[in-house]
Amino acid sequence: MQIFLPIAEVSVNAFTLVGLGGIVGLMSGLFGVGGGFLITPLLFFIGIPPAIAVATGANQVVASSFSGVLAHLRRNTVDIRMGLVLLVGGVAGSALGVLVFNLLQRLGQVELFVQLSYVVFLGLIGLTMLRESLSALLAARKRSGVRRRLHRHSWVHRLPWKMKFRASGLYISVIPPLLVGLAVGVLAAVMGVGGGFGMVPAMIYLLGMPTKVVIGTSLFQIAAVSAFTTLMHAISS
Repeated sequence: MQIFLPIAEVSVNAFTLVGLGGIVGLMSGLFGVGGGFLITPLLFFIGIPPAIAVATGANQVVASSFSGVLAHLRRNTVDIRMGLVLLVGGVAGSALGVLVFNLLQRLGQVELFVQLSYVVFLGLIGLTMLRESLSALLAARKRSGVRRRLHRHSWVHRLPWKMKFRASGLYISVIPPLLVGLAVGVLAAVMGVGGGFGMVPAMIYLLGMPTKVVIGTSLFQIAAVSAFTTLMHAISS
């Protein structure tokens, strides 16, 4: 069943769109990602113009993330305080990202930039996670008698403006979470992603958050930032 999308000016199969939404929603609930890194490229493939796909991807991420947040709130696996700090950085990053996106659109380079951004960021994150996995395997084989405390970076704990995050069991500076949120906000605005594919590894390996609260906290931040990003794109267009 074909439907015409007047803003994108293309006709697509309605069942294809429903299927894409279902896959992204499943990924969101399982891994704590908004799913924008999947939905936006898939919209490219079915013929949606990049500028429309980015804003639409951010809009879809809101719904998929919000339903996941509700489930994690019921299980008490969301660090609200950490989520709010990430959100402050995310809102600032989103506003900056929309300005960059609009500038690229006026220059006619938005399509090239978005596609290159996907290749670069997903490649870097994949390599980083591969390196961490290989390191863990090597450490397990060596069976060293001295057990290193994982996911702790001393320089993070030396930074000023510390805050206690009880749900995560952390007492760290707010600077790293703010910077992580800022980066995710820029990605959400420019690439139409929730940013969970980058934020979840950062929360584990950089901030040292326990895995049990990472997914829910990530979805909390993604839902709010994606909603703000969607609003900013709608206003600016």
